[in-house]
Amino acid sequence: MAHISWFDRHDADDEPVLGGKNTSLGLLTSAGLPVPPGFAVTASAYRTVFASTGVEDSLTRLLADLDPSDPASVAAAGHRARELILAIDLPPWLLDPLAEAYAQLGEHCSTKDVPVAVRSSATCEDQPDASFAGEHDTFLWVRGAEAVGAHVLRCWSSLFTDRAISYRWRMHYAEAGAAMSVGVQQMVLPKAAGVAFTLNPHNGDRSQIAIDASWGLGEAVVSGSVTPDNFLVDKVMGTITRRIISTKTIEHRLDGDRVVEAEVDQDRRDIPCITDDEVRAVAGLARRAEKHFGCPQDVEWAIDPLITGEDKVVLLQSRPETVWSRKPRTTAANSSDMFRSMVDTLLDANRGREAAPG
Repeated sequence: MAHISWFDRHDADDEPVLGGKNTSLGLLTSAGLPVPPGFAVTASAYRTVFASTGVEDSLTRLLADLDPSDPASVAAAGHRARELILAIDLPPWLLDPLAEAYAQLGEHCSTKDVPVAVRSSATCEDQPDASFAGEHDTFLWVRGAEAVGAHVLRCWSSLFTDRAISYRWRMHYAEAGAAMSVGVQQMVLPKAAGVAFTLNPHNGDRSQIAIDASWGLGEAVVSGSVTPDNFLVDKVMGTITRRIISTKTIEHRLDGDRVVEAEVDQDRRDIPCITDDEVRAVAGLARRAEKHFGCPQDVEWAIDPLITGEDKVVLLQSRPETVWSRKPRTTAANSSDMFRSMVDTLLDANRGREAAPG
């Protein structure tokens, strides 16, 4: 089995070994949505390396003695598990294809030693009943094939952080079924980034798209370390129905050859970090992701300053929304959704007629 899977050559047969994030990136790319290029190291590589090095047996024994209800037991087991994984020497059968794929990505991006994000994508994440959002690690601005290999190990080891072990136990996911794919994706250094929900996360209203945005990389929004600007957009009409501009004191940005948390310049702290046109562009992409996957989505996005025109918004992830989507919907809400769906269909058809030649 091939251990490298490219986003732009997505194969549905590979999805069981791609994990939620990498499957989503492959599907979004195949659907023609703007996604930074990249590839996945499949979970089959994870399983084969662990089996051939004896780490799998060691982890099985280690986790068999774990008391998931005891934080000290979880911490000790997690620490030892990560030590075992980080001590692995990746074999040539994986290192060589990984280095070749990284070189091909650099050629595609016209950048030798192209900076990449190395992203965890567990096989048990982004399910309808559990998102695992924030439970595993992502590493930014990684350069060079050797560094990418080292960070693949770090992503594998993040399957055994204390919070990931505890979350699997709470959600009743068996340890034996957990494995880690790793995404290697061209790094975007956005002017602003954030998340978007294709429903209102405060009341579940599916007629709205909620957008959180802040300066720089999206980590400040995802981690909650900044109060972002917030926008509500009507899903059918595309109008901005609410805007809250927050004081944004920190941002994650590049400093030399590393990503740092830094103070936002005083003159940018209290102004919107994205324009109205950018708000609508983010909402439009989120809506396209929802239509593609057929259910409400939790989307990560970024505005790439190197791209001009309407296509400067890129998608970094799209996962199922897991809070309101599991709640029963009222008859009134269903009726409203049906009406809006009809209007939405008519609007799409009208746009198609306007775009048609002649």
